[in-house]
Amino acid sequence: MQDSNNPQISFEKIKVKGNQLKDKVKEIIEEGSARRVIIQKDGRTLLEFPLSVGLGGAAAAILIHAPLTAVGAIAALVTDVQIIIEREHTPQESSDFHEDSPPEPAKD
Repeated sequence: MQDSNNPQISFEKIKVKGNQLKDKVKEIIEEGSARRVIIQKDGRTLLEFPLSVGLGGAAAAILIHAPLTAVGAIAALVTDVQIIIEREHTPQESSDFHEDSPPEPAKD
């Protein structure tokens, strides 16, 4: 039995082409429901950054500018990547929620 006050974490995995990467990450950020974004290529983590909940407007734009610049640089160098989106759900948000497995750790 899960505690109704504890949020649940889910992971969504999306494969995108390098030229679509920056736009997709922007879209994820604008949705506002993601806690963390991880970009992987062939199982290796290229970039991982947290997203603060509750930021809006100019504050969010300033704090997200640096990660988006890095995403743009990565997009220029890679062809296919996987975006892993960590989301937090409260039990009241969804009755059909299912928890996915966390991403695999980066290989050295």
